[in-house]
Amino acid sequence: MIGRIRGILIEKQPGDALIEAGGVGYEVDIPYTTFFRLPDTGQEAVLYTHLAVREDAQQLYGFANKGERELFRLLIRTSGVGPKLALAILSGLEADAFIRVVEDNDVAALVKVPGVGKKTAERLLIEVRDRIRQLEKSPTGTTREEAVSELPGIEPVSASPMEEAEAALIALGYRPQEAGRALQAVAEEGMTSQELIRLALKNMMNR
Repeated sequence: MIGRIRGILIEKQPGDALIEAGGVGYEVDIPYTTFFRLPDTGQEAVLYTHLAVREDAQQLYGFANKGERELFRLLIRTSGVGPKLALAILSGLEADAFIRVVEDNDVAALVKVPGVGKKTAERLLIEVRDRIRQLEKSPTGTTREEAVSELPGIEPVSASPMEEAEAALIALGYRPQEAGRALQAVAEEGMTSQELIRLALKNMMNR
């Protein structure tokens, strides 16, 4: 089992990263929250990882801290929740925010995550309620909004902040039209892509 990678960040985009460690380039699927905690390309990065082995593939998933990785592992043990959906949940809700959703039995908040229907949300809340007590109350130590606000601004290389923000929302599972409308509703001149994404997500999650 590959549990941790430390190496040079070669590439990054919403949803995945390429890290070179020991002369080997590891492709890692990551949630949105981890993407914004990564350093600039060319710098050293550390990810806690989970290796999923299937008959036709081996897929590596990476997280900024152990708490998010443990929550990911808890989610994929839930009936009907695979790695892709687990990443979407962690991208749409910070780990401690998800724990609050479970404690409050907040189906409405969970179905706002792309890919989570009402039946899946109800089943997930029932199945993880007891298991979640095994995790710390606040794995990341911050709320979702606080974590995003503490991150440095994202400066796109070949795209405008609006284009970068829209690509990130689409990577999270939102439809292009939905992402575009959400960004237009909060956009102001001079905003970074990080600010656009934070406000657009907050707007959509509070609807």
